[in-house]
Amino acid sequence: MVRTKDPAVRTQLIERAAQMLRAREPVTLRSVVAGTGLSTMAVYTYFGGMDGLWQAMRQEGFTRLAAMLNAVTLTADPVRDLAALGAAYLSNALANPDLYRVMFDAGFEPEDPAAADETLRSLVRAVERAKDIGRFRPDVDPLALATQSWTIGHGLVSLVATGPLPRQALDYGASMLTALFTSCGDDPDTCRRSVELGWHPNPHPR
Repeated sequence: MVRTKDPAVRTQLIERAAQMLRAREPVTLRSVVAGTGLSTMAVYTYFGGMDGLWQAMRQEGFTRLAAMLNAVTLTADPVRDLAALGAAYLSNALANPDLYRVMFDAGFEPEDPAAADETLRSLVRAVERAKDIGRFRPDVDPLALATQSWTIGHGLVSLVATGPLPRQALDYGASMLTALFTSCGDDPDTCRRSVELGWHPNPHPR
């Protein structure tokens, strides 16, 4: 008889490994199940081994990010939406700091790389919308601008969530995004208003 896998156990192991990383504890086959009531066989059953667990941790980070981005209500203002998507990126990192550390560990491919790539595509689509209505110049590369926007958010949240800066430093993102978007052709005053409407990172999203 084939036993049905319990998704709660899978999540428990992913969370346990992520928390151990945050505490700078060594994550091994034995240590990850210690105190959980599970045997080391659970890691093989649910992930095929430790490499599979690392892959699943990366994927879970992107899965939660995708859920946060999908929760952003899009409007008729794509520049506001770009800022809101960037704020959602920060909110996800602050809500899941342990998994955020693993998301960008290139030593292990996520289980579904295409799904991970889709998180960036949401920003690309917003840039394309902004170009379509004339907010950005026709020569702006949507992927390049989306990546630049992502880089601003990533740098900020890395310094706040896992580094030396206080939460108040997240406010810098609005001025940096405004400068970036105006360099792409947006009107400075209109851009500032749009970004201020969208840029509301929540340190404790629910």
